[in-house]
Amino acid sequence: MSLIEAIILGIVQGITEFLPISSTGHLTLAGKLMDLIGQPNHIISIDNPEHWTAFMAVIQLGTLAAVLIYFLKDIINIIRSFLKENLSERKSFVNQSMDSRLGWLIIIGTIPVVIFGLSFKHLIEGNLTKNLWVISCSLIVLAIILFIAERTAKFKKEIKDITIKDALIIGIAQSCALIPGSSRSGTTITGGLFMGLKRESAARFSFLLSIPAVFASGLLELKESLPYIHGEMLLNLVVSTLVAGICGYIAIDFLLKFLKKNTTYVFIAYRIILGVVILTLLFNKIIQP
Repeated sequence: MSLIEAIILGIVQGITEFLPISSTGHLTLAGKLMDLIGQPNHIISIDNPEHWTAFMAVIQLGTLAAVLIYFLKDIINIIRSFLKENLSERKSFVNQSMDSRLGWLIIIGTIPVVIFGLSFKHLIEGNLTKNLWVISCSLIVLAIILFIAERTAKFKKEIKDITIKDALIIGIAQSCALIPGSSRSGTTITGGLFMGLKRESAARFSFLLSIPAVFASGLLELKESLPYIHGEMLLNLVVSTLVAGICGYIAIDFLLKFLKKNTTYVFIAYRIILGVVILTLLFNKIIQP
């Protein structure tokens, strides 16, 4: 992998991680098109699909940094209120401040992805992760589900109105993002819309909910990928992660502002078109699955 290719992958990761269009799908497609997946004796090898999974998880740390920086004030308030109202000044859940309750909702919403992630860890890290048949179908299916959510959602709830049930359902939706091509932000925003959240509120909670899962998976994969990272690969990984962080910050800001006045239809259409294009390329054997 060259430095230019690392930068391209960082841009792809940063932009697509927060837009509901699947970072895994775009990264894998980019890797296939640049002939990075399948090189023998390489960190990204067809014989070691877990290496590609590890690479994606590590550069996700760049987009994690973007979330942490963008929502730094919110995160500090959540942690401070959560610790204060659950340790030093114990209060019942209903009597806690919005920030403290939000801390509980993030914890509750994270439980499903932890359970499913640990249960299907080997499957997730295997060939399924970079299978373009799975990715293309997921792009299309999630687009259809998001379309249904758009058509049926009430768009009444703000962040302060999220209930434990809402958080659990959105958390289960986040678990569906373990299927490549689904999109973490796509599934959680979809879950939020089904629960009656406004689009911008669904996206904001989606980003906050992603922090524990991305942090845990990124550190785990970083640890497991250390034996394969050396020399030039280390530089490329660092550069790709930094670029992903910068682009991720821009993507977060764009999406939150966009969803205040617009629907997700443009992303729905994009997902379907991309899914059909990938399927066409696969059927014509222009690219390998």
